[in-house]
Amino acid sequence: MNPSASGWINKLLKILETNNTLEQTTTHAFYLALRESGFIYGNNIDIVKKIFVKKDFTNEEICKTNLFLSLYFSHKKLDDSENFIDSIIEFYTKIEEYKSSYFKELLGEKKSAGLLEKIIHKRVLIDDNLISKSFNYFITNALLYIDVLAYKHYLKTKTITVNYIKNLESSLETIVLSALNAKQTKSEYDTSLIKLFEQSLRFQKKYNITYNEAITFIQSELETQYILDMACMATWTDASIDKKEYEFLNQLGIDLKLEQQKVNEAITAITLFYNTYKEQIILLGSKNIVKTFYDNSSKMVSKLISRNSKRLYKELGESKELMLLISQSTIRDLNDEEQKKVQGQLLDIFKSIPSLAIFLLPGGALLLPLVIKFIPKLLPSAFDDNRIEDD
Repeated sequence: MNPSASGWINKLLKILETNNTLEQTTTHAFYLALRESGFIYGNNIDIVKKIFVKKDFTNEEICKTNLFLSLYFSHKKLDDSENFIDSIIEFYTKIEEYKSSYFKELLGEKKSAGLLEKIIHKRVLIDDNLISKSFNYFITNALLYIDVLAYKHYLKTKTITVNYIKNLESSLETIVLSALNAKQTKSEYDTSLIKLFEQSLRFQKKYNITYNEAITFIQSELETQYILDMACMATWTDASIDKKEYEFLNQLGIDLKLEQQKVNEAITAITLFYNTYKEQIILLGSKNIVKTFYDNSSKMVSKLISRNSKRLYKELGESKELMLLISQSTIRDLNDEEQKKVQGQLLDIFKSIPSLAIFLLPGGALLLPLVIKFIPKLLPSAFDDNRIEDD
């Protein structure tokens, strides 16, 4: 089976017909297996439950397989009456409003295994150069389990709401940010990483939800376990957990009404995972992930804006306030309120330009400061009267 070639889903379904491993696995055991495989952490190391030998699969191919198996397992456990492939495609169709337009060109096709392959490919890879590999794994792919939780919710209630996904994602980011802020001694790297997360939070909601609000949104046992594991992962961004971070994780366990043993198990799991696979995890291999993020993302952002400059300039021209604020950003720092206005109005514009819809995805908000930086350089010179051309 080759997850990068057409037909891989039907081939995998054939494998599952003769393999009863999933049928004999409980929901909790399957989650633990997902965590062990690295799917929960956004660093896919192996196929969940070792359904088959991964051979020479790339991380992305393992991730695609694990996402499919997670959705398949949920369907088998909760509602095996409807065709699985039709159910998944219907689910992604219903949340298209939330996911903006990055499935837009796909969802008009007839439901089929081939269409599901395209959806999963786009969901996992998004764009080859969207974000540096470090952030792609750490943020974007670590959020994939939200799709699984949302699908479970969809199967149970026969419906899915935008608020369910937004509240869960916002809760996750708020608690991850709190975990990052819990570090006893913050390096310049830690501070930069926190700022990047804050930028993402500011973009995704009109207001930042509080820690206590985030706790109230977490309801199910799997949501609780996932939030705890993500918080543990956040404390490991520097390959260690200090005293303050331990205190934060223990308090989080209390707030989530978890036994201390559950917290200890989560800490042990992330420690074992990162110590075992530290050579394979790009996040830990980079001495300056923030610099890597900006270096790898700058070229991509510049290329996207350049390719869409005419359309973008036309859309920007219809908003005098946005043009003024971006122009001002070239000579001074915008305050928080001005930044929110710029981000909100840019998002509305990006929704109308398919190539720029990637900035609406989880983690895409981290690139907005770069967007604002490059727009003045790539639009007509009249846009920025103070520009000095590079030699």
